[in-house]
Order: sequence, then structure tokens, then C-alpha cells
Amino acid sequence: MKNQNFENHARFVPGFHFVTSLFLLLGTIGSMINLWKQLSRGDNVYNASLVLLLFIIGILLFYFLRTFVTTVQDRAIRAEENLRHYLLTGKPIDKRITLGQLIALRFAADDELIELSNKAIAESLTPVEIKKLIKNWRADYHRA
Repeated sequence: MKNQNFENHARFVPGFHFVTSLFLLLGTIGSMINLWKQLSRGDNVYNASLVLLLFIIGILLFYFLRTFVTTVQDRAIRAEENLRHYLLTGKPIDKRITLGQLIALRFAADDELIELSNKAIAESLTPVEIKKLIKNWRADYHRA
């Protein structure tokens, strides 16, 4: 496994992010065209509308599955980083740090965390800005 850094830390699962989304998109477009044709002919409208409905349900499932997983992951990151900050400083992480900032800070090594979190609050740094300031990248290979 290659070393993780700012340039390559985004995680894409080709089968999910590209293949499944492409099939859902093409299937939805195809089922819309099919429904349109069936409506103009007045034939099999019920079947064509059910196929379109199934593709719409598939798109919603695709979206919500990803949203639910990342929400749970965000909660875990908040708990982990709050504990890490507490172990390093004896105090919980500052409440002014946003979730996005906290998610970016998880890539900072322990020796950079405190300084970067203070800087993130003082300068209202974006998650991308925080990630770019990290000198010693702490990889996360267990993301969903």
C-alpha cells in the first residue's frame, strides 16, 4: 500500500463510485426513454413506469447508503479525535472546531495536532487548507 498524502488521500471504490453510479444513471435514462415511448404508444405504461420507479429507488438507495455510512464515520472521527486531543492536552477539543476541520485534522500527526487545531480556530481554516499545512501525514486506510 503506497504512502498516503494530500494528493492521494481521497478514497474511491471504482465498482461503487464509477460502475454502479454509471449503470444507475444509464438505466434511469433508458427507463425514462422507454416510459416516454410507451406513453406515446399507449402500451405497457404500467411496466415501464415500474421500471423507472425501480431505478429511482436505486438512485435513492445509492445516495442514502453513502450518506448513512459517512455520517457514522464522521461521528467516529469526532470521538477518536476528541479522545486523541484529550490524551495529548488533558482537555477536550475546542467546541469551535467544525466537523470539516476536525476531519482534516485527523491526518495530522500528534506533534502537529495542537498547533494546527489552534491555527484552524484562529484563522478559520478550511479543511483543504488544514490538510495542506500538515507536514507529517497520518494515514487513514480504514475509511468507509
